[in-house]
Amino acid sequence: MTLRPTARPAASTLSPFLLLGLFAAADALGTASTSWLSGTGLQRRDLEAPDVRLPTELAAAIIERALPALPADIGLELGRSQHIGNFGLVGLAMSTAASFGEALQIGLRFTPVVGSLMRFVELPSPAPGVLALGAERIAGSAAIEPFVAEEFISSCLALGSGLLGAPLRPLGLDFAYPAPAHVARYREVFDCPLAFDQPHNRLLLDAQVLATPLRTHNPTASWQVLALCEAQMPQPDTRGAVGTAVARLLGEALAEDPKLAGIAARLHVSERTLRRQLSREGTSFHAIHDRLRIERALALLQEPSLSIAAVGAQVGFRDPREFRRAFKRWTGAPPSAARTRR
Repeated sequence: MTLRPTARPAASTLSPFLLLGLFAAADALGTASTSWLSGTGLQRRDLEAPDVRLPTELAAAIIERALPALPADIGLELGRSQHIGNFGLVGLAMSTAASFGEALQIGLRFTPVVGSLMRFVELPSPAPGVLALGAERIAGSAAIEPFVAEEFISSCLALGSGLLGAPLRPLGLDFAYPAPAHVARYREVFDCPLAFDQPHNRLLLDAQVLATPLRTHNPTASWQVLALCEAQMPQPDTRGAVGTAVARLLGEALAEDPKLAGIAARLHVSERTLRRQLSREGTSFHAIHDRLRIERALALLQEPSLSIAAVGAQVGFRDPREFRRAFKRWTGAPPSAARTRR
């Protein structure tokens, strides 16, 4: 099976998912993090706004500032704690695939949607039956390479384990940098042969795992969720200011089910004008509203303490039955199907 590498996105941006993980880690440790954004023109709340994406080089620079204040193994800890729900629509799309190999193709294709400073490319196999994936850094300096590799590879393995319903153990891992002081944590987390100072960051897998069927396969939902992922792929200079403003206002009050008239009033334009402006940007009020609801619902469904009715209420549905119908219309599956096993 040939795996196609993720093309570098035309717009070199990513979501702030990884940065938010670092800020959360700093909060948990009681570590000051306000200086990380100094001189960027950003505040932490900006990273939490709906629809925000950051230039990859800016994100890499913020990470380089943050790392000295955090434990050396923070990349491993962030990565291994991930589960399917953290990957939003892409995680859901992967879970609907027929096989692990198909899910991997989806992950490669839509890496830019999730946001990462690395990408996988297929490398020559070192032996029959072995799949070799190279992990390439696409932004930032060599100073952040160990962190980025640790987080990227460990999170991908955590995602793979969630899809398979069993641990995904590599045949081996190579790293293109010297063994770090916390190499013992590598052995604990990866549980496979390790090599450092190698030509590539390289993940070796048993190629037979690609044929493993996924018990979460849902052909009806798959094409619908893939279409949603495709719509989120970053494009150069196509994100309009009006659509961004609408997404921000909707995201601030999603539980209140904001209407077009109310958003138009807050933007000081008529409903007709707002429709026309959004149309020029290739979108609509309902498309933005539905996308934000899907994203928020997928995140909330990973919280075991929240009932499906409570999730629906937080995305603007007073009647749980309406939420179930809408979610199935959006994704082709009921909300319960999006609750992932940790």
